[in-house]
Amino acid sequence: MIPNIQIEKAAQIIRDGGLVAFPTETVYGLGANALDAKAVARIFLEKERPSFDPLIVHISDLSYLDLLTLNNDDRVILLAQKFWPGPLTIVLPKSEKVPDIVTSGLPTVGIRMPDNLMALDLIRVSGTPIAAPSANKFGRISPTTAQHVSKQLKGVDMILDGGKCTVGIESTVIALNPDGFTILREGIITADELMSVLPQSTEGTKDPVASPGLLKSHYSPEKPIFLAKSPSLSDIQSLVDELKPKGSIAFVSFSGVTPKDIGKTLYLSKKGEIKEAAVNLFSILHILEEDIQTDFIIAEPIPGQGIAKAIMDKLHKASYRYKKPESNEKD
Repeated sequence: MIPNIQIEKAAQIIRDGGLVAFPTETVYGLGANALDAKAVARIFLEKERPSFDPLIVHISDLSYLDLLTLNNDDRVILLAQKFWPGPLTIVLPKSEKVPDIVTSGLPTVGIRMPDNLMALDLIRVSGTPIAAPSANKFGRISPTTAQHVSKQLKGVDMILDGGKCTVGIESTVIALNPDGFTILREGIITADELMSVLPQSTEGTKDPVASPGLLKSHYSPEKPIFLAKSPSLSDIQSLVDELKPKGSIAFVSFSGVTPKDIGKTLYLSKKGEIKEAAVNLFSILHILEEDIQTDFIIAEPIPGQGIAKAIMDKLHKASYRYKKPESNEKD
């Protein structure tokens, strides 16, 4: 448990325009005062993040909605009652109080209330909403421990260590429209769960990048990672056979299938539990990125909807930069 004095220290850093990395249930965030444009600019510099990729603003209670948004949609309260605190981000029309740098110039802002007591305490004690993308270099593996943060970021004023994140992948991001909701980014909260509150709509957002995490390449280890064409052993083995003359291979498994000629196998979940797989995904990629005995990573595809779809979104983006130019796979 983090002593209160550390929360107080971190909150003062936020108020003074500094950067604090802190845990949430999803991944660690790199936080700054969301109402301070200069402080938010430091997030982009530290992460080497392009200015067109908007940030999510974290709140500790619903009163912040009046400050941050032009929202008068009762559906937001229905969603908040069901899913907040929790890994759901809602994209809403922004107020003039939100600096344009936070939203990359878009008229909307993503808001969420994290389900982590340390994060909520930090926001409350800071007395301000906190803009916070994942606490890693842009495009790299998201951090689920404080050690993952310190490995990638050197210019952070303070890192709050809250242990391993309990969800392990970024929040689901949705936008509202007259017909219901549209999922902008897949996450641990699924369409079926959301439809218990609102209908899902086929209407998409007109904004070019209304949510973070929408680029084709993201979450990548600094070591080539490849996604097999299917979970079948034959497709996995074919990829292994193609790569094995070039170096040692590590295999990321979900189903327990075991190809030949693998240096090591790491299991997302030995019990085949999809939520456990989500929790372990980024941690396993960090382990293999640091493993000097591994030259290549092969990941087993996970079929299905819901959380499986969210994990596959991360794996597709992680492997995108390593696709062969002659690949026939569609973007």
